[in-house]
Amino acid sequence: MDVETSLDIEGTLRTIHQAIISCCEQLLEIATILTNKGGQILRRLRGASVPEPFQNSQNIGDGSMSENPYQRLNPIIGAQYTILGSENLVGEGDYLRLENNINNQLPRLVSVTCGFAKDHIRYPEYIRGKFGEDAWFMSSSPQAYIMGVADGVGGWRNYGVDPGKFSMSLMRSCERISHAPDFEPKRPEILLKRAYCDLLDQKCSIVGSCTACILSLNRDNNTLYAANIGDSGFLVVRSGKVVCRSQEQQHQFNTPYQLSSPPPGYEFHVLSDGPESADTIKFPMEQGDVILLATDGVYDNVLESVLVEVLTEMSGISNSVQLQMAANTVALMARTLGFNRNHDSPFSQNARKLNIDAWGGKPDDITVLLASVV
Repeated sequence: MDVETSLDIEGTLRTIHQAIISCCEQLLEIATILTNKGGQILRRLRGASVPEPFQNSQNIGDGSMSENPYQRLNPIIGAQYTILGSENLVGEGDYLRLENNINNQLPRLVSVTCGFAKDHIRYPEYIRGKFGEDAWFMSSSPQAYIMGVADGVGGWRNYGVDPGKFSMSLMRSCERISHAPDFEPKRPEILLKRAYCDLLDQKCSIVGSCTACILSLNRDNNTLYAANIGDSGFLVVRSGKVVCRSQEQQHQFNTPYQLSSPPPGYEFHVLSDGPESADTIKFPMEQGDVILLATDGVYDNVLESVLVEVLTEMSGISNSVQLQMAANTVALMARTLGFNRNHDSPFSQNARKLNIDAWGGKPDDITVLLASVV
């Protein structure tokens, strides 16, 4: 390939990248139609005005995904949306029959997801459960609601390894094992360990590393159980405040704890933390609580105060379409701010605390799982 052709290709890729960012900005405008608080925040962050018809619109559709205006957008945008709401959970034990024959309604979790791949050229197509090098899953049973995220460590790409394969395989193993009869809703760390060991036992070795965070809402006692390793994590918002959160696990700045599967013979040359290193949390939930489970692409780019504003508006919301719009807003904010060189992001703020010269957002894959306890 001659130099002239190479420059031509690079110019084309830059043009495509700019077009993607422009489309993301248009998506932000659409988000203002669909969530009031989210729209106010997006306009404030961008310093933009919204046409009058957008400002007071309350039309969120009838719940049919065919009415979702996002489906009419160019698929090159790369954002994908999935709703796992109450309609998917019929016949899974929504009521608990007590000894006095009184039916008490058990807590339900209305859950949705949204995300972006950082590199749409490398990941042009959507695969359920995967946004670029991020992966996620949601599952439910009569005993619990379970969901998780994993973020593949991008450094493996330098060695010809797709970082998204390991994270995706781990989440698929978690989802499968969560349906097993011996699954323990109060022990998500065991779920993570079993899935990780299952990955290591594969005949065809899956090389890579990832962070992971698993949540399990036990329906019997309405308690949230969490296992987190690395810098993905979750927030629980109640009455406008964060009442529970995971803590980042870092070896050093931008080097999170991670589960790894190194190539044979390189076990002592790869950073690896066992599943026993996972931080575990037990927290009693209440009706109206909102849970955000996300990869670091969200937390590195969006201030916690901004996330709380969006999540507070979703308290008690059982309409999965409304919840989906809030998840879209969070993902779009993270995506846009990640590519904003003038944004004083949480990532750059933390870097400067360690005397590392940094400014702007941090481009990354974005995965958002949003859930409301109803």
